[in-house]
Amino acid sequence: MTRRRHLCAIAGLTVLAAVGLAGCGPVPVEQAERQCLDTADRATGPRGKVGIGMSTDGHRTRVGTGLSFEISSDYVMGRDPADAFNRCVLNRSGRMPTRPLYEQPGWRGQGAR
Repeated sequence: MTRRRHLCAIAGLTVLAAVGLAGCGPVPVEQAERQCLDTADRATGPRGKVGIGMSTDGHRTRVGTGLSFEISSDYVMGRDPADAFNRCVLNRSGRMPTRPLYEQPGWRGQGAR
């Protein structure tokens, strides 16, 4: 590889690395608040889903089932959803939320007014 191609390859990799790392930086606090509502909601209790379905290819009928169960570490540790929300927003944006969890638009968890 010529020196010029080598330098171009290094420059290209540097640009790709910079673009990749750009997603790791802090996000605006308003965006973090929207993203962290789910974290707070999962801190209120376990979640589960059950699914039943049927399909056919014209000759055979198949029945399928599914079960999903999710429990967050915030719930297991007994953390208040508002505390989980505050920690999440701070971790994502580097700032505290602009308003408490229970005043956030879209909050429907326990303790909502």
